Amino acid sequence: MRIEGVEPEEADDYARRVFRAQAEKWGAPLANHLVHARRPTIFRGVRAMWTGLDGSGLLDAKLVALLNRRVAWHNGCEF
Repeated sequence: MRIEGVEPEEADDYARRVFRAQAEKWGAPLANHLVHARRPTIFRGVRAMWTGLDGSGLLDAKLVALLNRRVAWHNGCEF
């Protein structure tokens, strides 16, 4: 990464809870979230966007997974 993310234990309480949930689901906090957490207001905005998309029911979960994998591939990330 060009920009270093936060250390999960040094993040604010909200971000630490999100990181714990991500670690339980995917084995580790997501790298992009570690970067966003450098600015807690931005982190909350990003999380609000994903929460809103998830809650809207507008995107099928399979499509979201496919899009996440495709974006990761474009970014050179292993997913």
